[in-house]
Amino acid sequence: MRLTTKGRYAVTAMLDLALHAERGPISLADISKRQDISLSYLEQLFSRLRQSSLVSSVRGPGGGYRLARSGAEICVAEIIDAVNESVDATSCGGNSDCSGGEQCLTHYLWTDLSRQIHSFLNGITLADLVQRAEVQEVARRQDIRGGAEEKVAIIGGLQ
Repeated sequence: MRLTTKGRYAVTAMLDLALHAERGPISLADISKRQDISLSYLEQLFSRLRQSSLVSSVRGPGGGYRLARSGAEICVAEIIDAVNESVDATSCGGNSDCSGGEQCLTHYLWTDLSRQIHSFLNGITLADLVQRAEVQEVARRQDIRGGAEEKVAIIGGLQ
C-alpha cells in the first residue's frame, strides 16, 4: 500500500487545525512548528486544501487558516483526495499492467483492498480523531513543547 508523505502531512495538518480551531485562525508557521513540517510544503498542501473547500484563509494580523466546515463534516479520505493522493495497494498503480505489461493474477484483490481502505478512511472524520484520548495527549504534549520553546525565546531576548 502506498500513502505518501503528501497525504500523511495533509491529514496531520488538518487534524492540527481541527484541534486548535477554538483559537481562531491558525498560522501555517504554528502548524509547521508543532508538526515539524516544512512551511513551504504546508503552503503547497493548503493551496490544494483551499481549492477543495476544506479550509478557508483569513488575511491580515492574526490571520491564518480555519476549517471551512466542521470537523464532523470532513473525512480523512476527502483530505487525501484533495491533495491528489490515492491509497493504492496494487503494484501497478491501478493501471492493470502489473505483470509484464498485463494484469496480474491478484490485481482485483489489491484493487478491492484499495477500495476498502478508501471506504474505511471515508468513515473517519476529523471530529472522530479529535475526540480520541491518544490524539488529545499528543496535542497537549506538542502545545507544551511549543509554548516552552516560545518562552525560552522570549526570556533569551530579554537578557
